[in-house]
Amino acid sequence: MIKVLFLCTANSCRSQMAEGLARELGKGFLEPYSAGIMPFDYVQPRAVEVMKEIGIDISKQKPKMLDTELFNSVDVVITLCDEANDLCPQVPKTVKRYHWSIKDPVRAIGTEEMILNEYRRARDEIKKRILKLIADYKNGDASSS
Repeated sequence: MIKVLFLCTANSCRSQMAEGLARELGKGFLEPYSAGIMPFDYVQPRAVEVMKEIGIDISKQKPKMLDTELFNSVDVVITLCDEANDLCPQVPKTVKRYHWSIKDPVRAIGTEEMILNEYRRARDEIKKRILKLIADYKNGDASSS
């Protein structure tokens, strides 16, 4: 199992969706975790809603502070926002590090449907990248993820 840590600033949306997607899409292959540099108090309700649309329940997940022990024990660290990328501590040489700059849907404005569409866009982009990560690792080419 490949231990993957998804890191975001607040650990309330993108990294939570990534953890849920990786748990489902990477069953038996990925061991996903998520954390935040400055975690929020709760997972964004709209993130929970759009994940339920595709049959993944993240309603029991909680934002967590970045844990040094976990950080040093994973195989892969993936930052999902530019701020987390800038603030991410240096990873050990044994850890692969990727940056996926996913636009934050929490900042979306407009009608409720427009905002939900931004959450869906982020979810779908994360899903696409996780599927590529899994395929790359299974093909022995994890350098491009």
